[in-house]
Amino acid sequence: MKKTVLAIVILVSLFTNSLIAQTKRVPASAGRAEYIEVEKNVRLHVTDLGNGKPIVLIHGWPLSDAMYEYQYQYLVQKGFRVIGITLRGFGKSDKPYGKYNFDVFSDDIKIVLEKLKIQNAVLGGFSMGGAVVIHYITKYNAAHVSKLALFGAAAPSWKQRDSSPFGVSEIAGANLINQTLTQRQDLIAGFGSAFPAKEGNISKNVEKWLESINLEASPYATTQSMNSLLDLDLRPVLAKINIPVAIFHGTQDKLCPFPLAEELNKGIKNSYIVKFEESGHALFVEEATKFNQELEKFANQ
Repeated sequence: MKKTVLAIVILVSLFTNSLIAQTKRVPASAGRAEYIEVEKNVRLHVTDLGNGKPIVLIHGWPLSDAMYEYQYQYLVQKGFRVIGITLRGFGKSDKPYGKYNFDVFSDDIKIVLEKLKIQNAVLGGFSMGGAVVIHYITKYNAAHVSKLALFGAAAPSWKQRDSSPFGVSEIAGANLINQTLTQRQDLIAGFGSAFPAKEGNISKNVEKWLESINLEASPYATTQSMNSLLDLDLRPVLAKINIPVAIFHGTQDKLCPFPLAEELNKGIKNSYIVKFEESGHALFVEEATKFNQELEKFANQ
């Protein structure tokens, strides 16, 4: 009898201690949401890491916030809070039918920054994302942002126009749109050779990684956002930018030629260019160490 009672006491004690241990468990998560709703039925994927001064990063076409893998790791170690936002239609974000233009992208970014209560951020954008962040800054008068960084930006006008002979021609742009409609997978596979300055600057595995990110994008969003980019001319609004701007650009960029960086520099009064002499369009991986250090330096200025 005594043995039975003792066994019951031991079991009750173990069960009670287990419950206490569970209730006392400290959550491992920092409580940050991986998805943020920007309108009904539309959630954006957000990578939100680290603590400290915020750096917000916007990806290029048709990538996602995953492209900044090596920036996240570096910046967190340097004491920053780094936030990558994937635009609607791309990566792990929702892909609704509807508009995919720069007003929509800017509105979404503003909602994310408001919900995260971000202030005085460094806002950076790559390629099409560079055009997105310029549009955001000029539309919302740099709300939540104190500095702007442009990485191989497809801006101020990615399509060739009068007095802006850089970027893609009307015919090349139309052909690109057609490829998104008829041979998207082949188009994306071809980026592997066009992204770096020369073959071997990025490994085949990195090419595959970038290709896999690109293929996550909605085909519809891929086409519609490219149409919007080709229609966009930001030259008239550059003078509105009154915060410090760093322009990172590969001198051997085949997709967004280096003269675009010079045009941005002329149009934005408080800006400077950081040349990436060994890079094409993939400067964030071709010269990742320099990219990360220059971004850290700019954020700390």
